[in-house]
Formats: sequence, C-alpha cells, structure tokens
Amino acid sequence: MKTASILMILGSSLLIALFFRPMWNIRLGAPQYPEPLGIDIYINGLKGESEFDIKNIDGLNHYIGMKTLPKPDDMWEFSVFPKVVGFMAFLGIIIGALGLLGKVPPVWFLMWFVTMSTLGIAGIYDFNLWLVEYGSDLDPHAIMKLVNPDGTPMQYNPPLIGHKKLLNFDAYSYPKLGGILMGIGMVLTLLAFFLGRKSRIKI
Repeated sequence: MKTASILMILGSSLLIALFFRPMWNIRLGAPQYPEPLGIDIYINGLKGESEFDIKNIDGLNHYIGMKTLPKPDDMWEFSVFPKVVGFMAFLGIIIGALGLLGKVPPVWFLMWFVTMSTLGIAGIYDFNLWLVEYGSDLDPHAIMKLVNPDGTPMQYNPPLIGHKKLLNFDAYSYPKLGGILMGIGMVLTLLAFFLGRKSRIKI
C-alpha cells in the first residue's frame, strides 16, 4: 500500500504542471509562413509560440470574419479551470497521504481517478465546442466569404487533435508538456489503485 500511496501522491502532483506549462498547442503552417504560427493553450489563457503569433493569427482571421482570440477575461473557463485543477491536485495529494497512514482504502484512489477523468472529458468537450464555434461563427460582412462546393459556408475550426487542411493552411493540434504530464499522472493514479488493491488482497 505504501508504493501505491506514493504513486497516488506523485500522479496527482503532476497536475500542477498545468500551471506552468501549456496543455495543448495549435499550429498553423502555410507556404507564406516559413515559420508556422502557433498558439499554446494554458488552463488560464492563450499565448503565442512566438512574440507576434497571436497578432498575426488575429490579422489573418479578420479577413475571413473570425473573432479575435479570446483573452483570459473573455472565457469563464480560464478562471474556473485553474481552481478545479488546483483543488483536484490538492485532494489527490491528501488522499495519497491518508493512504500512507492507512486511513483510506485503495478505492479512494479509483474514486479520485474517475472524478478527474469525468472533469477532464467535460473539459475536452467544452474545448471542442469552443473550436467549432470559433471556426463557424463568422462575420457576414467579412472581406473574404468562402463556401464549400455545395454552397454552404466554409468552417475554419482547427481539429481537436491531429491534422486538418484549412484553405492553404495546415492546422495541427496536439497536447504539449502540461497535458502530457497530466496524462502520465492520471495513469499513475489508476496504477496506484490496482497496486493498492493487490497489496490488500495479499494481506
């Protein structure tokens, strides 16, 4: 149970990385941009990979009627997510510490994992809704109005994950260090449950 509890503490502690490293990245590449434009997505806001990336992306988006990229005050998620992640990290560390003291059974590790997984899925769903709205809610008076072959308005939302062609741009969307560490932490907490249960069965 000691090893399981240490894994629980370590796994939940890795969520803290989200406060210092981006959890996701969206990158746009095109022939006219030898250096791709990139957006790092943190739990409390957006930041360009390079100094002028945000400004350049907003400039491009203006021509097709897309909104400017949101500031932290524009989205409730950027104020709520840090509180949720901080609370869950703290709760996981406390549960792990209680496990070390023999005060809680391994099922508590699983309960934390299920709760955090549910919150994570909800966050991903919300993020995808934002991408769809951002790429489809276009200004009808935009300079450029492009349509699909069937006549419907073209959408410019980047993919949730992977690659997508947007006009002459290649859009890539992948997790970055903060998101990767969070994923590793989740795996560790699930492993903590199985190790803890196994050790109790032996006893």
